[in-house]
Amino acid sequence: MRFDEILVGLVALALVPLIGWRIVRGLRDGRLPIYRTYLDRADGRARFAVLLGLHGLSLVLVAVVAADLLFGLRLRDAL
Repeated sequence: MRFDEILVGLVALALVPLIGWRIVRGLRDGRLPIYRTYLDRADGRARFAVLLGLHGLSLVLVAVVAADLLFGLRLRDAL
């Protein structure tokens, strides 16, 4: 394994709990961050659901990238 793959994998792995924390806070408080502002669930349930879904998708993608780089799964070669 190369050092840069391990470093990027560790950074991606560090982002997973941060994204997860955003999702948990969004579900608990009904507020998700967008740039420097927030989207409240009361402002629009559909927009909130889409943004929550995008957060979930980013969580999965970053976790897959971290696993690929740290464990040498070579998923990008398979694609």
